[in-house]
Amino acid sequence: MSIEHLNPKTLHSNPAFTQAIIVPPGGRTLLVGGQNAVDRHGQLVGKGDVVAQSAQALANLGAVLDAAGARLEDLVKVTVVIDHTAELRAAFGAWVSFWGARGNPPTVTVLRVAGLANPDSLIEIEAQAVLT
Repeated sequence: MSIEHLNPKTLHSNPAFTQAIIVPPGGRTLLVGGQNAVDRHGQLVGKGDVVAQSAQALANLGAVLDAAGARLEDLVKVTVVIDHTAELRAAFGAWVSFWGARGNPPTVTVLRVAGLANPDSLIEIEAQAVLT
């Protein structure tokens, strides 16, 4: 059984996210903690640049998925936490490039916050994937 993506015709349709997802019984859930723009040495990538930070956070997310044997298509929920001063559209462009032309994107929630744990961080991305 596979993941079921729901986009009711009475709601706005956007190719970047799905309105709801039904997870099949027996699927293994992968919970990915917030990924930010640090490289493998713990150094912040792209200070002051939300596009560079988004790309690094998404690359880190991809690395976690890969380590778990998951694919991007296994994502069911993505939460983006972004500093209130950062340009959301620019960060969103990094997500669109990361997702590519795949269909059935995950559900997405975006939260604007006053700041993140590292004052130089502009974005953090956490996710959930289901391995079927």
